[in-house]
Amino acid sequence: MTTDTAPPEAAHDEWHQSTAFQPRANRMGLWLFIFSEVFLFSAFLAARFYTTGFERPDDLNQNLALAVTIVLLISSVSAYLAETAIRFNKRKGFIIGLSVTLLMGLLFMVGVSIELHEATLHYPPETAYGSSYFMLIGLHAFHVITGMIALIIVFILGIRGYFGSTNYWGVEGAVKYWHFVDLAWVFIYPTLYLL
Repeated sequence: MTTDTAPPEAAHDEWHQSTAFQPRANRMGLWLFIFSEVFLFSAFLAARFYTTGFERPDDLNQNLALAVTIVLLISSVSAYLAETAIRFNKRKGFIIGLSVTLLMGLLFMVGVSIELHEATLHYPPETAYGSSYFMLIGLHAFHVITGMIALIIVFILGIRGYFGSTNYWGVEGAVKYWHFVDLAWVFIYPTLYLL
């Protein structure tokens, strides 16, 4: 008795290919995750104003804060260029774009480390403003680190040829998360340094 069914290995490969990249489901999941993260950041931002109002110390390092903001915005542009490059199978552009993004992320973290050291001297965590400052900077730094880990993973996989014009979801997901992290800083920067 013969059957027209494929061997189990072929059926598994066919199922994996049909479910590995589901753009609508993947994007919806990512947007729901980002939406939940918005609530987390909003709570921390609201707590800053609830505890200290619009008061802020005079000895904030405005120049360093502006510099790390510019660095983070540059990283968002280079991440977008890397994502666009991989969509068109331009692996060299992808590697350059993601390398610049990771370098900017590292520079941002160095700047944040300097900021945190200065903060312990001028407005320590036990003060009202210091508490809000360390919580917001710490929350954001955690997201920067996780974003860099995601970018490093897709960078390594991209070098090995795992992404291209027909399969770039990993890059797209990591870059969209990175854009969210950058956007969060756009709100944190004025909350801590300007208002």
